[in-house]
Amino acid sequence: MKKQDMNRDWIATAETLSSALPYLQRYDGAIVVIKLGGHAMGSDEAMETFARDIVLMRQVGVNPVIVHGGGPMINAMLDKLQIQSEFVDGKRVTDQATMEVVEMVLSGVVNKRIVQAINAQGGRAVGLSGKDANLITCDQANAKLGFVGAPVQMEPQVLHDLFEKDIIPVIAPIGAGRAGETFNINGDTAAGAIATALNADRLLLLTDVSGVKDATGEVVTELKAADVERLTAEGVIAGGMIPKTETALEAVRSGVRACTIVDGRVKNAVLLELFTDHGAGSMIRA
Repeated sequence: MKKQDMNRDWIATAETLSSALPYLQRYDGAIVVIKLGGHAMGSDEAMETFARDIVLMRQVGVNPVIVHGGGPMINAMLDKLQIQSEFVDGKRVTDQATMEVVEMVLSGVVNKRIVQAINAQGGRAVGLSGKDANLITCDQANAKLGFVGAPVQMEPQVLHDLFEKDIIPVIAPIGAGRAGETFNINGDTAAGAIATALNADRLLLLTDVSGVKDATGEVVTELKAADVERLTAEGVIAGGMIPKTETALEAVRSGVRACTIVDGRVKNAVLLELFTDHGAGSMIRA
């Protein structure tokens, strides 16, 4: 590389850092809840990049909270243990045997992988599930689906305690029932409930699509609640995007400033979304 080209790269890097200043100031002290799933969990390289971004966020004063999924890992372990699953309306029934595997995989293997990745980048992460410190209490969401929970009570004080010590919480979406049961919670739902309980500034839902698309297939970068409702009624928002937009609507109507459905396939997606004009998905506001 020529010296002139190197100087140009250094200048571009300095300009990028300088242009980020207003955003760094804007999010200093802010709570940002991030649902981690999809591509960002799919490889060691993607996990390393995500972890570095989270450590950088904490370094500049943001309080990140990670809520993760782990569906493919659960499926692999169920297959390995030869546990057969029953499905109702295309959704897995979580019986007692399946619930034990779900908790083992999410609270164990997946959670600790993320914690280790963040710590390896110089952060201080601690793994939790919704059962810890009564963080998430659930009722059964649907009797047909077994041990699938809907959050009904939140106790977020443990997360505030961790923020005060510069520790990054990494949360598995497992909740406790009122009668001592253990429930599996949809990851997006758990992230939305935690963001609401914390009165978070932002909720970021990482996924493997570019964002919410309009009828022409173009990504809509900013939407209001009424836009989401209209696109859903028209059938433009459909399939797996519906639960994400429902989570977003519930969060922003409950006090979260904004929720963004983020394209997690984009490198440094969370940094692009928070610290640049460009963004990396579809932002939904109340």
